[in-house]
Amino acid sequence: MSTPFNARCQTNVLLSEHCTFGIGGPAKFFCKVKTVAEMQALVAEAVNTSTPYMILGKGSNTLFDDRGFNGLVIANGIDFLENPEEDVWHVGGGYSFSLLGTQTARQGWSGLEFASGIPGTVGGAVYMNAGANGSETSEKLISVDFINEFGEFSCYTRDVLEFGNRFSSFQSMRGAIVGATFRLIRFEGARKRQLELFEYRKRTQPYNAKSAGCVFKNPYPASAGALIDRLGLKGLKIGGAEVSALHGNFIINEASAKAEDVFQLIQKIKQKVKAEMQIDLEMEIRFISYQETPKL
Repeated sequence: MSTPFNARCQTNVLLSEHCTFGIGGPAKFFCKVKTVAEMQALVAEAVNTSTPYMILGKGSNTLFDDRGFNGLVIANGIDFLENPEEDVWHVGGGYSFSLLGTQTARQGWSGLEFASGIPGTVGGAVYMNAGANGSETSEKLISVDFINEFGEFSCYTRDVLEFGNRFSSFQSMRGAIVGATFRLIRFEGARKRQLELFEYRKRTQPYNAKSAGCVFKNPYPASAGALIDRLGLKGLKIGGAEVSALHGNFIINEASAKAEDVFQLIQKIKQKVKAEMQIDLEMEIRFISYQETPKL
């Protein structure tokens, strides 16, 4: 089948090679964009040809179907970094969130120290309102650059957007986050704090293992990891998937895991927590099915 993006896209690219979980079959079409204009054109083409599409950053919060994705995967490589005012950073949606947190802290600016070590993009962090150690992405956000499903550009200011626990308005919008602007504050201890948070992350999480980060949202005021630990589920395995022995809210790809292994393990954990604690755990990671048209 011929499509307008055949000339620019690769075909049958394994998604397991483009996510931190290392799980997933092939994408029918795969294309990396480096500019906002390229993103606009590709999203509009996908919509005009009724081709299912999804936007991919570093794939750090994503579980792909074992069959892959029957559509177009657009990898967001829009990675510009601008500093228009002394305390303001305008950053591409494909820029490394971890690198941004490290760079700004090195320069003595506070607000994104927690980002250091989070293996995602700025766009992904905004979409999920990524957070750690009591801080969230939305707290220092001024505005977000967005391409809608028709390829039209909009800049949304923080006051018109909603954010919550791993939630943002963009989760109900079709299109792509192509940029974000943050305002930070001067703090001499920013670099020290960033290093401390990064070291804490490495000590308490399976930092170098194949995973998609925290599997479940924390059911306020409890900690999902603590609940899983209390029930003795650390180390539980199904197929190649295993509950991390270091942090109960991480499932790791221990040995060529399949998405189905992860799913079965998730269901087992949810059932156990519900039966023993009367708490319904809600997934934080996104599952992208073979036929689904994701919102972002």
